[in-house]
Order: sequence, then structure tokens, then C-alpha cells
Amino acid sequence: MRALLVVNHKATTTSGRVRDVLVQALSNVVHLTVEHTRRRGHAASLAQQAAADGMDVVVTLGGDGTVNEAVNGLLAHGTGPDAPALGVVPGGSTNVFARALGLPSDCVEATGVLLEALRANRFRTIGLGRADDRYFTFCAGLGIDAEVIARVERARGDGGNSTSLQYLRALAGQYFLDTDRRKTRITLEQAAGEADENLATVVVQNTSPWTFLGSRRVDACPDASFDLGLDLLGMRALPFTGTSKAMLRMLFPGGRPGKPGGPHGRRVLRLHNVTEFGLRATEPVAFQLDGDYLGAREKVRFTAVPSALRVFC
Repeated sequence: MRALLVVNHKATTTSGRVRDVLVQALSNVVHLTVEHTRRRGHAASLAQQAAADGMDVVVTLGGDGTVNEAVNGLLAHGTGPDAPALGVVPGGSTNVFARALGLPSDCVEATGVLLEALRANRFRTIGLGRADDRYFTFCAGLGIDAEVIARVERARGDGGNSTSLQYLRALAGQYFLDTDRRKTRITLEQAAGEADENLATVVVQNTSPWTFLGSRRVDACPDASFDLGLDLLGMRALPFTGTSKAMLRMLFPGGRPGKPGGPHGRRVLRLHNVTEFGLRATEPVAFQLDGDYLGAREKVRFTAVPSALRVFC
């Protein structure tokens, strides 16, 4: 089996020691090539070339952004059984995708799981989401969550750390200081022609959870699954009381008898297992995929892509 290891040495918890241990371990199981990312988008180029070269699997050592790039490179020419499989060793700050797959958050333990899966040829086939021309593995957002991510990325550029505390500070700063909660409105356009024209922010999930706050799952759409279509949470308004309740229900998403899990109420729009829909804003709005800020968009088309990717896990 031929494999490419893509290492993002700038990821939060990736180190030379971890890389060396992983390289030695993988070399005992596969014929291994190692590449290091040098710029944003480089993992996609490396994975695309690996697919063109007939590699069997691409393994990432990095965070969710590295995984997203690798997936888009692997599937640049389409999904299907002929595309290389993916292996993931968590090396970022949150590692949502790896943890959603059930992998340990510890990179050494995750390496052990990956080695067992490679030896046994054990993989899982999962669905993905697609936003316009780009795949995502676990979440997308248009609105305040993307604004928060942009704020954290700016802080990291100034030497800050991507920690749970950093995200909480960014959320508070964005909510109270920077977000105009009345100006921009987002319209949801469904394939059947239905529309909801009065949304303030939207989260899309391809699986559960949406993210993690330390060890705690944060779930806007707790019923989302790799095995189904896409789930959506839209907030029609962001008043302090209602937003606080929604955040608490994301942190404690378990529902009561007769009540759904996660955020709900008259200011909340929820969709489950949706195949296709569009979002259109009155002006460009912050946009993120898999926890990476991708700039501002006025419109995005979302599609569920079933059985899109094989993952060793």
C-alpha cells in the first residue's frame, strides 16, 4: 500500500517528535512518502498529486484545515472508490473531524488506531457536504460563527493561541462590539422553492458535533450524521437572552421527552437530512468551512454528497 503523509508543522499540537514517531510507525505498514505544507492550500495540491500518482491513502498530521484541504485535493476529480482513502492523525487545536469519527484526541493513541485500520484494511465510507465547489467534512457557517473564527485567526497571526478561552473571548468581542445584528439578513432557499427570508446567522453540519469547547461537545444540530444529508440551524434574531439560551442548548443538547435536542424556539429554524439548499445574504457575510475563515460571501449553494470518502479509522 502506497501512502502520502502530509504534515502541517505549523498546526497547534504538531511537533517534530510527533512527526518522527508517526513516520517510523507508518513506514512499518505502508510504502511512505512524506511532504510538509509550505503555505495555505498546499495540502490540497499535495493530495491532488497523490491521487494523480495512484497513491492508496493520504494521511494528514495537522488540524481540521489541513484535513479539509487534503479532502478537496483527493476529490478534485470526483468521488468514488477509485479515489485514495484518507487517514487522520490529530495535530490541531480542536480536531473536530477526527473526534467526530471516534478517534482519540491524543495523536499517539490516534496513530495506533490508524495503524490497526491500515493493517486490517478497515475503513468507513462517509458523506460530505459541498459548498459551491468546495467540500467540507463537518461544518460550515455564514454569519457570527465565521466572524468569530476570523477574529481568532487574526489573533493567531499576532502570536495568540487557538484555545477554548481564545474562542470565548472572540465570541464575546464579536457579539458585543462588532456584529450588527439587525443590518444583514440571510435568505434560505430550498430546492422545493420554499424560502425563509429573515435569518441573522446560519450553521450547517455534516455530522455531530459542530465543535468542541475543551472536552465538551458543542452541538447546533445534534442529529447530524456522516450517514445522512445536511442539517441546518438558522437564528432569526440574536438578542442576548435568546442567544444565551441557544448557546446553553448547544452545550447541553440532550432533549427532554417531547422536546428536540439542541436549540429550538420561535427564533430558531432547524432542518434535518437535507439534500440541497442555498443561502443568500443582503450583503457579503463572513463564511467558514470546517473552522477556516474563507472571506465574505453573498450567496452559497450547499449540497449533500453521500458515500463520498473512505476514511481509515
